[in-house]
Amino acid sequence: MPAVSKGDGMRGLAVFISDIRNCKSKEAEIKRINKELANIRSKFKGDKALDGYSKKKYVCKLLFIFLLGHDIDFGHMEAVNLLSSNRYTEKQIGYLFISVLVNSNSELIRLINNAIKNDLASRNPTFMGLALHCIANVGSREMAEAFAGEIPKILVAGDTMDSVKQSAALCLLRLYRTSPDLVPMGDWTSRVVHLLNDQHLGVVTAATSLITTLAQKNPEEFKTSVSLAVSRLSRIVTSASTDLQDYTYYFVPAPWLSVKLLRLLQCYPPPEDPAVRGRLTECLETILNKAQEPPKSKKVQHSNAKNAVLFEAISLIIHHDSEPNLLVRACNQLGQFLQHRETNLRYLALESMCTLASSEFSHEAVKTHIETVINALKTERDVSVRQRAVDLLYAMCDRSNAQQIVAEMLNYLETADYSIREEIVLKVAILAEKYAVDYTWYVDTILNLIRIAGDYVSEEVWYRVIQIVINRDDVQGYAAKTVFEALQAPACHENLVKVGGYILGEFGNLIAGDPRSSPLIQFNLLHSKFHLCSVPTRALLLSTYIKFVNLFPEIKTTIQDVLRSDSQLKNADVELQQRAVEYLRLSTIASTDILATVLEEMPPFPERESSILAKLKKKKGPGTVTDLEEIKKERSSDMNGSAEPATVVSTPSPSADLLGLGAAPVTNSAPPPSSSGNLLVDVFSDSPSAVAPLAPGSDDNFASPDLASSEVVSEEPADTVHDADELFHKFVCKNNGVLFENQLLQIGLKSEFRQNLGRMFIFYGNKTSTQFLNFTPTVICSDDLQSSLNLQTKPVDPTVDGGAQVQQVVNIECVSDFMEAPILNIQFRYGGTFQNLSVKLPITLNKFFQPTEMSSQDFFQRWKQLSNPKQEVQNIFKAKHPMDAEITKAKIIGFGSALLEEVDPNPANFVGAGIIHTKTTQIGCLLRLEPNLQAQMYRLTLRTSKEAVSQRLCELLSEQF
Repeated sequence: MPAVSKGDGMRGLAVFISDIRNCKSKEAEIKRINKELANIRSKFKGDKALDGYSKKKYVCKLLFIFLLGHDIDFGHMEAVNLLSSNRYTEKQIGYLFISVLVNSNSELIRLINNAIKNDLASRNPTFMGLALHCIANVGSREMAEAFAGEIPKILVAGDTMDSVKQSAALCLLRLYRTSPDLVPMGDWTSRVVHLLNDQHLGVVTAATSLITTLAQKNPEEFKTSVSLAVSRLSRIVTSASTDLQDYTYYFVPAPWLSVKLLRLLQCYPPPEDPAVRGRLTECLETILNKAQEPPKSKKVQHSNAKNAVLFEAISLIIHHDSEPNLLVRACNQLGQFLQHRETNLRYLALESMCTLASSEFSHEAVKTHIETVINALKTERDVSVRQRAVDLLYAMCDRSNAQQIVAEMLNYLETADYSIREEIVLKVAILAEKYAVDYTWYVDTILNLIRIAGDYVSEEVWYRVIQIVINRDDVQGYAAKTVFEALQAPACHENLVKVGGYILGEFGNLIAGDPRSSPLIQFNLLHSKFHLCSVPTRALLLSTYIKFVNLFPEIKTTIQDVLRSDSQLKNADVELQQRAVEYLRLSTIASTDILATVLEEMPPFPERESSILAKLKKKKGPGTVTDLEEIKKERSSDMNGSAEPATVVSTPSPSADLLGLGAAPVTNSAPPPSSSGNLLVDVFSDSPSAVAPLAPGSDDNFASPDLASSEVVSEEPADTVHDADELFHKFVCKNNGVLFENQLLQIGLKSEFRQNLGRMFIFYGNKTSTQFLNFTPTVICSDDLQSSLNLQTKPVDPTVDGGAQVQQVVNIECVSDFMEAPILNIQFRYGGTFQNLSVKLPITLNKFFQPTEMSSQDFFQRWKQLSNPKQEVQNIFKAKHPMDAEITKAKIIGFGSALLEEVDPNPANFVGAGIIHTKTTQIGCLLRLEPNLQAQMYRLTLRTSKEAVSQRLCELLSEQF
């Protein structure tokens, strides 16, 4: 209720409230209320006209009765009449009653709107404020239709008072959220941005909220707000707590405004203007520095305000993903919070680090906190924090720590909360599959997973185990032996029986030579579990038995006796009965050759996306655009092929890339050279490649009939290519990430390259709630590029649902060296508007690099051989980024060449070597990068056997430092 002054007290209201409070029972309260309602109704219906004070008092009583939970069906007209009063208290009560009780469909809306228009036109700041508050509180579509065009004028008018500007900004924000189609964009949009420079911080705060919401849907209209927001944020961050006394909260200057400005900046990419970008970096560094300072107050309000600004700054750093130093500092700051006594801070730190783990710049920094995260998983009392710890372990996992993380997750799984067990199972299965270098470890891990949490192992998990075992000859015998041993446990989970039945039915012959796992023992072991299983599992075991008839003719009679038993032939379940009858007849009448043909070993499964990964995405949120952010960015050891030695397998198979995202492996049948010296002579010559063709089945990468090769057209690209250089250079040293993003569409990339072949997965995410229609992505190559680069794309569904994501595959073959990049043109209809945008696809010559190791002597010997002036290109340039040795190493490895340690006499220099693979030739490449820390400059020298290749590689690599 509004404050009541002595001179304007409503004694009758005070007495009524006192009577209600003194009621001893619900019945007494209802009786008193009914008496008062009858009195008010008689007053309103009386012939004598009531004065403003009486109307206000009775309307207040009705409002109080309504707030007690009773229906009010009269008095609305009297409240509307109060709006025309010139007294503030009467107008205030009228607006309050209308805001709470009047329905948006009320017949009185027209009268109310007229009264509001009169108050808005009065230029009385108090009345204008009441009217704006009422519009915002009701917020109906009718209100938006009536005032959406008027409020922006009030907001940007030069003579509007600060308090009214605040109310107008927040009122417009409310109307835009409820009816965005009714708020017109116009001249006022450019003027409202300048409110960020207003001297009144209340106006700035309200305007920032409005601009942030508007910029999310109309980024181009408000892009000038970036520089103003950075300027205002800089002034706040660098100010002392005494400078902004009215807006300092527990020694933190304007924390709410700071958070809102940081959120506004997250609507846009990093500023292009170096001055603005530098100023923003200074602001973020200052915020990180202040987080390290001792607290100025021990009160929780101080730490809450300080940390709110810090976490929003870290969110902006993660969003920009462009400043390695800031990302690493943010990670270190979050690492300090991992052991904070405040649970909320630990939760937020884990959540933010999950996002940081996907950045190529901060992934290694996140990994340093692995022990702390594992400890949180074991000791944290709050289940939500434990779940975030699981998410972070999943995000920071790579080849170097996969076995440790998977082991810890399995240990935690035994005591994990039931609500998150299924998600942990899926994550363990994905990590074990994705980072399995030794597939015996993968088999052991999944069987252990089934043993610990069998009830939470979905069908997708054990299906995937079967697919991988069938596709890999080198693990089949081990898998058969391992599941046989696991089945000997007295109590086995049914999922283990399914896996065991399937694998022994296919590969039981590989262990049948051991007397301890003879055919009869295998059969008896499986059949001992038969009566404990459900119908689907029994059906699978019957299929295993008929497979045994083919694999082990010596136990054919034993199996036929089982199939012939009444429990099978007369089974109540029609599926089991039919299988038993058909399998019995098949084993009886079919010859050995026919049995061998019908029951032959399952062929390898085709490449496909992991169904487990799909299930995890669905559990997190089906088809959401955030899936793009979950694309794991490969670390420097995984860029353009792993820097680790490749695992030698006996037979290449379509599932060599476990997630089904890579081209089939390339095999080289040529024997390895006897010495590194001979190797250098071969790799630096221009002779045709001695590499053998792709493994069987991999030719389909470029000749599959379902490839829409016609989508690669030869024509000039569209004139406008979004942020071409910035996006292009961003991907030179990495293969995965977000290529393009605006308010409608997000495009993510995941790519792999092997010798002269590559495969790129393009993810298109619809960020809106409206369908994209006629969605047509087209890869465009110039005539010159078409002869050097063979691109084939798979078609995409022309309809992309709101919030959904579709994937397109581009198969790549480098025929010869090339200079240009293909253009990705995307056309679609959104809300009846035709959209057309183009971006450069980051397919660059260095993607076809293969690293080459060599000694110092060999390096400089070859360096001298490439001394022709046309073979060398040199560039001296100013450093664009901080000169950090570790980041430089990561970028050179990411570029594709091998980083040669202890080769250059000057330890501060970096040297690398590699081979560019094309279909027609191999081109050796040597590079030398000499940093000058004092002058903040680099000298980059490249030598190859082709001048054009040297020039192109030098251009690409120079942009990275």
